[in-house]
Amino acid sequence: MNTQMKPIVLVILGCAAFLFLFSCADKQNEDVTQSVNKNGSVETAVQVDHLDSLHDILITTHKIWARNQEVKTLVYRDTLPALGIEHATAENAEGDTKNVQVKKDYEIFITVK
Repeated sequence: MNTQMKPIVLVILGCAAFLFLFSCADKQNEDVTQSVNKNGSVETAVQVDHLDSLHDILITTHKIWARNQEVKTLVYRDTLPALGIEHATAENAEGDTKNVQVKKDYEIFITVK
């Protein structure tokens, strides 16, 4: 009875491994868009600019689109504390590397409800 079970177990394990490999493939994110629906939408852009060594500026821009026309643009500017300096390795076109100091950047996460 043990010899009859081995082929079945191997087939089951092989199928499980096969399904596991295909489930790890990169999935297409349906939420990412290449163009804005200008018939009726709100387009939002967020960026952080470095003002000085102590402050950064958060710039949020909203463009309101209706019937293929930009109805209004709203721009908000907020002052944020700078995150300081970090050490990084920079490389030029010839492939030479050098340790440099750069300003830390904020990570931007957007939640839409």
